[in-house]
Amino acid sequence: MRPTRRPDAVLVQAVIAGALSFAHLHDLAAAAGQTGWKAWAYPVSVDLLLVAAWHRLRTARAAGLPAHSAWTWFAVALAASLGANVATAGLLDLGDVPAWLRILVAGWPALAFLGGTLLVHSPAQPEAEPTPIPEPAPEPTPPPTTPGPTPETAPAEPAPVAVPPALVAHARKIADDHRTRTGSPIDADTLRARLGVPPLMANAIAAQLA
Repeated sequence: MRPTRRPDAVLVQAVIAGALSFAHLHDLAAAAGQTGWKAWAYPVSVDLLLVAAWHRLRTARAAGLPAHSAWTWFAVALAASLGANVATAGLLDLGDVPAWLRILVAGWPALAFLGGTLLVHSPAQPEAEPTPIPEPAPEPTPPPTTPGPTPETAPAEPAPVAVPPALVAHARKIADDHRTRTGSPIDADTLRARLGVPPLMANAIAAQLA
């Protein structure tokens, strides 16, 4: 079963009170010379300023901020609404509105605009002070090290080259042929060129032929 909806007595009372206050503000504005749509705009302006001030008051309390400005504009809007209710209760002749009341009604838009602007553009929360960032401590500089004497390293001797016996025999034939033709022993460069071997191996073969 769907729950039975009952009218909220507080909400009904708020609607009735708002409608009566709206009508009183309209009648007062119309009596002060604000005819047509302007007379309907006055109660909207007063109620909006009242709601904005109340909202600002609650926000300031929640943030722990002073709410003097919100209280001031809330009192101004409440005085305008309450004054219209009292003025239209028979205490004021709406057919002959005094000049000072006409001035107040005519100056209300500028006052409401100022109040709404201040309420909207005031800081909602306190500005947090910047937290100073500590500078990092300098890293300790290691003490300079004195370079010690560098031991001199002896040049590494080349490893002996293993020469196959067959290659030595072939080189010997080449050397004998060179001696026969030239009358002088063959040198390592000529032997390397004839055999096509690396310099180290040519030197090793030449050493064995000497």
